[in-house]
Amino acid sequence: MKNITDSFVSLGHWPFAGSFGFNTDILATNLINLSVVLGVLIFFGKGVLSDLLDNRRQRILSTIRNSEELCRGALEQLEKARARLRKVEMEADEYRVNGYSEIEREKMNLINATYENLERLENYKNETLHFEQQRAINQVRQRVFQQALQGALGTLNNCLNSELHFRTISANIGMLGAMKEITD
Repeated sequence: MKNITDSFVSLGHWPFAGSFGFNTDILATNLINLSVVLGVLIFFGKGVLSDLLDNRRQRILSTIRNSEELCRGALEQLEKARARLRKVEMEADEYRVNGYSEIEREKMNLINATYENLERLENYKNETLHFEQQRAINQVRQRVFQQALQGALGTLNNCLNSELHFRTISANIGMLGAMKEITD
């Protein structure tokens, strides 16, 4: 500390003219040089440093504003995407419910159609059986009738003589004539 105060005191003892030389007192010269450099830097660099800091602050603020705008835009897009997702999920649920309803309706239609087809086939089977039964009955009747007719003819041929035969034919012709008159 004593050396620093001695260097300031010795400033008053410097010769003002005529001699130029090296000052070997390092502390005194460094302190003077440092104060001069700092004074020049503060005087000239204050504006430059202030402009640099202001520019940096403005860039930081504009970056923050841009980031906030981008964040707001991203949040808006996120909300739009969420709304679209909800809408798509609702549509998917609606399609799913409608699809299940349509499947159930088609299933019921298929069951009903199958039931109707089975009923139709059952009716057709019953009609076919009834038809075949009637056909078989008619065939049996025809055979019985043919056999009865042959038996009757055989009996008549054995029992009838020509006069009885002639009267039977005449009676039948009379009945056919009477029937013809009724129909006319």
